[in-house]
Amino acid sequence: MGKVYEHAKAFDRKFPGSLCWRLKSHAKVVESYLDSDEEVLLAFGAQKNESFFEIFNSYAFCLTNKRIILGKKRILWGSFMYSITPDLYNDMEIYRGLIWGKVTIDTVKEKIILTNVAKSSLDEIETIISNFMMEAKQKYKIEDK
Repeated sequence: MGKVYEHAKAFDRKFPGSLCWRLKSHAKVVESYLDSDEEVLLAFGAQKNESFFEIFNSYAFCLTNKRIILGKKRILWGSFMYSITPDLYNDMEIYRGLIWGKVTIDTVKEKIILTNVAKSSLDEIETIISNFMMEAKQKYKIEDK
């Protein structure tokens, strides 16, 4: 098993309740795009859509020491992959609903919305992503000077 799937399963055991189908297949897609020097900091499964009621659009989310990667394996053939580097990251919004939570990552080009995430995991997701992005943005500022 890949390191993305292992991190995602550990996350799911720690914070049960997220809604994600076929996590192992989605994690393999993410794993195939990882560079050899990338380290997985956070991985979990979620739905990539705007509504809590759309439950068939599962993705594997992975934060590495270089970027954010989202991957989805289609049922019959093909896959999707999104990569967000720290220079494209703008901000993040966390919504805590009645049953699940929602994480919105605003980038320069679009908004990535992850729904049906376990409410208990939202604090940790926010902390890990925010800390990584603040450190990475500092590196970009130094390189720009």
